[in-house]
Amino acid sequence: MKKTLALVLAAIMLLCTASFAVAEEGQTLTVVSWDAGTTPYLIAQKEAFEASHPGVTIEYVDVASQDYAVKTTTMLAGGDSSDVFMVKEITDLLNWQEAGYEEPLNSYIEASGYDLSGFAGIESNYAVDGEQYALPFRSDFWVLFYNKDLFDAAGVDYPTNDMTWEQYAELAKKMTGDGVYGAHYHTWLSAVVNWDVCDGVNTLIDGEYDDLAYFYELYQDLEDSGACMSYDELKAAGLHYSAAFENGNIAMMPMGYWFVSTMINAIKDGTCNFNWGIVAVPHKEDVAAGSSFGNLTGAMINAKSENKELAWEYISWLAGEEGSIATATTGTRPAWVSEGVAEAMASAEGFPTDDASKAALVPVYVGIEIPASEHSSEISTILNEEHSLIMTREYTIEEGIEEMNERVAEVLG
Repeated sequence: MKKTLALVLAAIMLLCTASFAVAEEGQTLTVVSWDAGTTPYLIAQKEAFEASHPGVTIEYVDVASQDYAVKTTTMLAGGDSSDVFMVKEITDLLNWQEAGYEEPLNSYIEASGYDLSGFAGIESNYAVDGEQYALPFRSDFWVLFYNKDLFDAAGVDYPTNDMTWEQYAELAKKMTGDGVYGAHYHTWLSAVVNWDVCDGVNTLIDGEYDDLAYFYELYQDLEDSGACMSYDELKAAGLHYSAAFENGNIAMMPMGYWFVSTMINAIKDGTCNFNWGIVAVPHKEDVAAGSSFGNLTGAMINAKSENKELAWEYISWLAGEEGSIATATTGTRPAWVSEGVAEAMASAEGFPTDDASKAALVPVYVGIEIPASEHSSEISTILNEEHSLIMTREYTIEEGIEEMNERVAEVLG
């Protein structure tokens, strides 16, 4: 009987160890990030992880946001043993991986049975040659914001989560008039043509830009019809997209999800006073409804960490459903896609209460704005230069795209 009891106790101990092998009393995990003391989602993540992992303390190492890439690389090169480093830019991840600063994650993923499907494909941007080196926990993909009051006043149906770009353009023109613009485009290249990457095939670093003509033509048609403010007008006025939409005379505006928290606060403080909602960005006929693009924020394990198991417990929690719900409660968009996360995001005070806005929180695919490569920075500069020339109409669309193709081809060799 004693032998049986001993076996049972041993089994229980093994189960406890397997389920939470890293929750030893008094453990501290150091996490390098930026603006740690003032960023709501970092505070919420720390509180939630510590509450669910008794005996573990998250200790942030705060690095100035504007100096993050340089200072963290210096830390890693100097042998810093902080356990986890937040990944701000994909280029940082590539540089750190090449230098051997990052712990490979495939073995951890396989051993724990970690399911990557909740990332909707975006986690692949943190992989090099099939090896995962970080997990994303934040992804500000783009949605379509709209002013419900303007649609109600015009007696026009709201935008939907399954709307083609042609339908969107027709709706924008229909909503234009009496001081109302049917659409608004910020001046960024991303706001005008990045929709090309929503098909999961095209990228903005592949050197082929003919497909961008479709979106430039759509924009110029709306500009010519008066359905949106002109690029020249916006540049001359220095008008920020938030001020433009909050003014209350714009029916629809494609923008990153981060603008949700801005709108919630604008309503609270009285900056604007109208009902609004979001839907999925429009799509081309051959692209699935609910496809979008965005950027990533993630976390990697320092190869020199002495607490790698605890670090894995943390980043897998952070990037998974539990951590994503903690992130979502602050109004921040997690990278993990699920109904549970959508519920948490929709529960934020001030978030639109309609079903369509909630449905927009569950994209079917999220492409990356500018994938990382050794040429990303140079290519981005070229595209933005040519974008400005097309938007000011110093170049025709055809001339600008030809310049993009030729200049990037030289970079790619």
